[in-house]
Amino acid sequence: MNAPLFFTMAVKHTLVPSERIERAILRIRGQNVMLDADLAELYGVETRVLVQAVRRNIERFPADFMFQLAPDEFGILRSQFVISSQWGGRRYPPYAFTEHGVAMLSSVLRSQRAVQVNIEIMRTFVRLRRLLASHEEMRRRLDELERRYDKRFRVVFEAIKQLMAPPQGKQARIGFRAGEGK
Repeated sequence: MNAPLFFTMAVKHTLVPSERIERAILRIRGQNVMLDADLAELYGVETRVLVQAVRRNIERFPADFMFQLAPDEFGILRSQFVISSQWGGRRYPPYAFTEHGVAMLSSVLRSQRAVQVNIEIMRTFVRLRRLLASHEEMRRRLDELERRYDKRFRVVFEAIKQLMAPPQGKQARIGFRAGEGK
């Protein structure tokens, strides 16, 4: 008797789509960061709860893990995101967390959701770093090709310029002139 075989497929289920995380990563002060409000939303907690947990464990968040935006940076950020409801009522500039700061958040926020979301955020940061590295590699290769082919094409362009330049010296005129042939 043949029993039916059942196969279970591993479904990749994430709490948060990676596109949502990618949109939340910003470039501030030359670093890829995520803001406290975006992280709080992803973790499913209020922003004040996240900030409070960070302040209680401030020794875990040195300046290269987290920094608070300056008022002018906050103003620029608010003007870029025209949606005032997201920023309305906020009394202080947001905190920006670098990749290391986000990793440290998982030890401060101990919920199962925070751990799972944190894993997705770390994967997104890694993908972003790989993408940037591949773009840098492509730019380097393009520069190398340009240098290599500039030398080869310089010879071709010089030959074309010589062919296009007006001839030097006196040339015999072409055509018939009256009284010259006798």
